[in-house]
Amino acid sequence: MNKKQIALTLYTIRNFCQTEKDLVKSLQKVKNIGYSAIQVSSIGPINPRIVKNICDDLELLICATHEPNELIINNTNKIIEKLNIFDCIYTALPYPLNVNLNSIKEIDLFIKKIDKAGSIMKESGKVLCYHNHAIEFKKIENETILERIYRKTNHHNVQGEPDIFWIQKGGHNPIDWCIHLNNRLPLIHLKDFVINENDEGFYAELGQGNLNIPRIIFEAENSGCKWFIVEQDECNKDPFEAIKISYKYLNLLSK
Repeated sequence: MNKKQIALTLYTIRNFCQTEKDLVKSLQKVKNIGYSAIQVSSIGPINPRIVKNICDDLELLICATHEPNELIINNTNKIIEKLNIFDCIYTALPYPLNVNLNSIKEIDLFIKKIDKAGSIMKESGKVLCYHNHAIEFKKIENETILERIYRKTNHHNVQGEPDIFWIQKGGHNPIDWCIHLNNRLPLIHLKDFVINENDEGFYAELGQGNLNIPRIIFEAENSGCKWFIVEQDECNKDPFEAIKISYKYLNLLSK
C-alpha cells in the first residue's frame, strides 16, 4: 500500500456533506489531513458535476462510490453515467435494502440481479463491488450468505469491498476473507474493532483496536487491492479528528 492508495469514504463525515457549501469545507479538511482520494457516499443531493468540480479544485480523486442496491439493479445505466462524470471505475452496493435474507429464494433472486447489473457495468468498463455487514454471515444451506453471493456471481461481474469490522462482528476473520477474495478485492473498508463500556463491539480509529491491521493490509494487497478506504460508521470524538488518527496510522504503514 502506498500513500496515494489511502482514501476516505464520505459516509464517515456524512453529516458535514449535505450541502454544497458544507461539502467544500469538509473536503478541504480531508485534503488538509493528507487524503488524496475519496469515496462518494451518503452526501446531500448535490449535482455530480458540481461534486466532481469541487474534487478537481482540491485535487481529490474520486476512487469509488456507494449506490443504493435498488438503483444499481433497476437503473444500472444511471450509475454508469454518474461514474463517467466522476471519471471513476468502481462502485459498491452498500446494503441489501428490502431483501429478505431469511428467504433462500429471495437471496438467489437478489444474487441473480446484481450479477446482471455487474455484467452491464463490466461492458462499460466499470466494476461493481459488494460491501458486507454482519448480516451476510448468517448461514443458509451450510454456507454464509456472503459466501453464496460470491460463489453464485461471476467474479468479473461482482467483486469485493470487504468491511473488516463487520467481518469480525459476523464471527469471521478479516485476514481469511482478504485471502479468500484473491483477485476479487479492488476495495477494502478499514476501521478498527473495540469492546466498549457496554461490552459490545464498536468502531474505532485504525490502530486503536483489536484487529491486526498490518496483516489485513498485507493480505489485501496480495489479493490485488487498489484502494484502502477509511470508514468509521460512528465516532466517539469529532469525526475529522477520528479520520486524522486513522490516516496517520495508515501513513505509517504505507510504502
